[in-house]
Amino acid sequence: MDAGQQKTDLESVGPVDVNEEFEQLHSVRAASNSADRCDHRAHETLQEQTTAKYTEKTDDPCPTGTSTDRFHLLLQSHMTFPLVTSILATVLGSLQIGYHTGNVNAPAKIMEQFFNHTWRDRHNQSLPEHSLTLLWSLSVSIKDFGALIGSLGVKHLADSYGRRNSILIVNILSVLGACLMFVSKLSESFEVLIIGRLTFGLFCGLVMSLNPLYIQEVSPTNLRGAFATLNQVSFASGILIGMVAGLETVLGTKHRWDLMLSLSLFPALLQYVVLPFCPESPRYLLINRGQHHQAEAALVRLRGHTDKVYTELEEMKEEASHSQARVTVAEFFKKRRYKQPIVLVLVVNLGSQLSGFNAIINYSTRMFQAKFEEAKYLTLGVGAVNVFFTLVAFFLMERAGRRKLLLTGFMSIAVCNLLMTIVDSMLLLVPELRSLQVLLVFCLISAYELGPGPISWFIAAELFDQPGRPIAMAFTSMLNWGGKFVLALLFPPLLKLCGAYVYLLFMLVAVVAFSFTLLRLPETKGRTFDDIAEEFRGAEGIPLSKTGFNTFK
Repeated sequence: MDAGQQKTDLESVGPVDVNEEFEQLHSVRAASNSADRCDHRAHETLQEQTTAKYTEKTDDPCPTGTSTDRFHLLLQSHMTFPLVTSILATVLGSLQIGYHTGNVNAPAKIMEQFFNHTWRDRHNQSLPEHSLTLLWSLSVSIKDFGALIGSLGVKHLADSYGRRNSILIVNILSVLGACLMFVSKLSESFEVLIIGRLTFGLFCGLVMSLNPLYIQEVSPTNLRGAFATLNQVSFASGILIGMVAGLETVLGTKHRWDLMLSLSLFPALLQYVVLPFCPESPRYLLINRGQHHQAEAALVRLRGHTDKVYTELEEMKEEASHSQARVTVAEFFKKRRYKQPIVLVLVVNLGSQLSGFNAIINYSTRMFQAKFEEAKYLTLGVGAVNVFFTLVAFFLMERAGRRKLLLTGFMSIAVCNLLMTIVDSMLLLVPELRSLQVLLVFCLISAYELGPGPISWFIAAELFDQPGRPIAMAFTSMLNWGGKFVLALLFPPLLKLCGAYVYLLFMLVAVVAFSFTLLRLPETKGRTFDDIAEEFRGAEGIPLSKTGFNTFK
């Protein structure tokens, strides 16, 4: 579609259409003879207006009762079968990624033996220990490197094919990667295993940006963050399932590890069955494609009630009137209104990835092996805590807000890393402290998943307008996977070089991220995309004088 046609389409959904829609809405309300229904609709309209104008106010369908009751009623009032199905089908992608993050932890020694055996069959000698360690580190981190490269394709796919269709397209990389990893043992080639993880990594970089992008654009404003957190819940659940599958008592054996690597095919194929029947993002249809009727139809399917659609359509049209059709990568980094959000995304994401969490997830079994006989089962505890606190974050996201959870998470991570340094330094003198070290690992995991973990993946989608959002999500993916890759590659040599003091580096990163978040990040809970973008539009920086901006409200 050329720019002139797109402009004509957008002009056709101007104020006249909006006024006609609101006249229809008022006529429906006037025709209602039930006082209860009128009161309910009036209350619902007041909630929508309040959410659109004020950061600190959110919908509250239950003015009395506990906050948990209010959240449950809020969920029920917006739950529709197409919305739930769309989100659950989408997060099957992050489930696959989590699975291949957790399944190489416990059987690492067995897979290293496969590498060594293959090399010996070819060259009649074993790999030197340092070469084997380097090769295994490469195998673990190559997925993250592939994800870093894959991130570059997010904008083109999301803008050209749509959010939902792009997820379906990139899913083929997951299927191909799992198949390559499965046949690596049969072909007696560790190179095939590495190529398989690289291919799967390309999928990771694309889908971990496309998932939050789609989820945020189909979700109601006041549940946007909670539903986006489900992507992290699925990722953490995949890690735990991968850890269980990697146990010697399950599939992490000399004869079945190749089967273990192929199990991600099941959620990949299930996604192909379910996701094609889910609606495309209404925001993409209206703002990017100018397809008003298709956007309205998709929104009606997602919300279930016509009277809930009009306010959202008006907000989308308002954002469309402020947005240009497309933004190039060069324009993205030059525009004044994007500068502050870019720095915020940079700090939050690098703060999340370089604060120690990924080192513990990738190498937790080896960390515990020197101190506990059943290290693999302690690693399962890491996975279980990981899942539990992503669920906690899901229930807190729309009550506490993004700022509180990020600040609490970063500060807790910094304290845990400081205590880890002290405890690890004293282990030789006081061996009894090893139990405290395990507790600190669990605390660090919980602090990460309480805020920095889930929020870092979707905060960019809230800080940028529609044209800049795909590039921002690609940038997010590059930062996250780049951080994971660097840490996976450098943590083993850093641990040998610095010993216990490596955790001080993680602490420093967390403190910097906490400070910048405290000073610069606005609260986005309960605010429309256009309202958030207005804060940055045409400004040199964020207006720090705004009420509630730098507080724990």
